[in-house]
Amino acid sequence: MSKMPQPQIACKTTMNPSALKNAALVIAAHGSTRDPDSPTLRHAEEIRRRGIFSEVVCCFWKGTPSCREVLAMVDSRDVFVVPNFIGEGHFTRTVIPREMGLDGPVTRRGARTIRYCEPTGNHARIADLLLAEARRAAPGVPPSETSLLIVSHGSGLDANSAASARLQALRIAGTGLYAEVLAAYMEEPPLIKEWDAFTSRPNVVVVPFFLSDGLHARHDIPALLGIREEPAAAGAGQRNDSQRNPHPLRGRQLYYGNTIATAPEFADIILDQVAKFPEPPASAAPFLNGIPDPRTSTG
Repeated sequence: MSKMPQPQIACKTTMNPSALKNAALVIAAHGSTRDPDSPTLRHAEEIRRRGIFSEVVCCFWKGTPSCREVLAMVDSRDVFVVPNFIGEGHFTRTVIPREMGLDGPVTRRGARTIRYCEPTGNHARIADLLLAEARRAAPGVPPSETSLLIVSHGSGLDANSAASARLQALRIAGTGLYAEVLAAYMEEPPLIKEWDAFTSRPNVVVVPFFLSDGLHARHDIPALLGIREEPAAAGAGQRNDSQRNPHPLRGRQLYYGNTIATAPEFADIILDQVAKFPEPPASAAPFLNGIPDPRTSTG
């Protein structure tokens, strides 16, 4: 049996550390009143440690500081906002712009310019991180005999909320590494609770596609899979290794992975979303590789 190729997850940002000394970075995330978004805070701390921006702050839809108040907390005239979400959806298209008072990709308020970047989940390296986690969850399991499921929330509010998981599943399927790669959801079809009905291989690997180590990934999805009947108490950021893969369920061998939220590459992913913005400040232009923002070319 040939060895499965290792996914390439190294992420080197094009950001020059001296290019944005006078700019602020705001990382916007969902957050939770019950489960603090510690991965986003850790990514911010790592970027702050590198000294690239004059200010690095986080804000949350659920949590403090809020998205509505965060811009009053920074002094810089140039501000980059990076949504730490799995992709375009209700929160990135509607909630965050509304709460922050943004007019579009570029908002000007007097002398201040606010640039709204692509979500971290749009980054090309996300598929590599999901693949790496799938391998970690099921070491030695033949991919030719395995169905891989990428699971996100799904929502009736916005059809785009499910598109990110489908996109990652398509990217991974395109590598030919697994026999079957599918997206599944908590709240829309195909429902993850019915995982055995739409997979066909004896091994099933499930990787939750969330950018926090919250209750959905640690409790809700395992319960829907049938791994356990009652959610166990666990602290934020606790790994799922205690669930003892594999789980013999419904005539299959089920493997459950962790989120990619804590991957160390995420600091570079956030920086790359700034680097890709099509209109950087003049001081940063020589150092950033600008590409068109897909939101400016779609209806």
